[in-house]
Amino acid sequence: MIPYGSLVVYVTPGGRRYLKRLTENQDWHSNDGILPAARVAAADFGSVLYTSQDVPVQVLEATLHDRLTGLKRQTQIIYPKDIAYICLRLGAGPGRTIAEAGCGSGSLTTALSWFCGPTGRVVSHEARPEFLALARRNLEWAGVGANVELHQRDVAEGFAVSGADALFLDVRTPWEYLDQAVAAVRPGAAFGFLLPTTDQVSRLLLGMESGPFAHVEVCEILVRHWKPVADRLRPEDRMNAHTGFLVFARWQEHNEDFAARRPLGTRERKQEAARQARQDMADTPADDSPAPADA
Repeated sequence: MIPYGSLVVYVTPGGRRYLKRLTENQDWHSNDGILPAARVAAADFGSVLYTSQDVPVQVLEATLHDRLTGLKRQTQIIYPKDIAYICLRLGAGPGRTIAEAGCGSGSLTTALSWFCGPTGRVVSHEARPEFLALARRNLEWAGVGANVELHQRDVAEGFAVSGADALFLDVRTPWEYLDQAVAAVRPGAAFGFLLPTTDQVSRLLLGMESGPFAHVEVCEILVRHWKPVADRLRPEDRMNAHTGFLVFARWQEHNEDFAARRPLGTRERKQEAARQARQDMADTPADDSPAPADA
């Protein structure tokens, strides 16, 4: 039996998918007919039920993927293909505390809440109240959020958490908030960032050079589906390609001896020399002495 309150996916023979909450006395209406709520509740997930127009409809349980793609949105959401890797890299799971900023419509927040479970904690920050309200509604609709703290807060003022196990920034200029991010996590914590352009990634990488960041990774996630026909297996004509750049790093104290022992090729030596030159320039105080007067 399917409990009332469950999110149910209805699939028609034409391939249309409808995600609806099963509510007592609220029948499902479609162009293919009506399915009474009581008949759905008496069935099992994976069943085929017939509508009032005698059209067969598959009844499926809504997965996390279904919930993420069904969220209401006022902002560009993070896609499931990216969310899965983000959650892995941040180590989202039971007992973990994950901080994020820029929750937007709450897609990543929903997934973090799902994976962290009752013993985990998600501390989310959003500066705009209308986005925060939408994220709260989406969490409730998806059936998660009991372990989520939502803060209307500009993280330039700092995060509403300390000692977090991981932190994710989905903001336009994350390099401006690296000090605040470091203050919000424990030593050894994982960091993640999402950025749309290469220029932003470069500025972030430059900003991370002066902080306790190591094991830096920049990547993008591409998904190509194949047509599931056993005797004519080939790729689909379209694919889910670039949606953003993901940057990951770990909190790691700097050690000169460790750095000096790393084997460096020609390219790495040039990169290290350029990094050191930038660091020396940043450490050199500006000369504020007045220019000599003209003779």
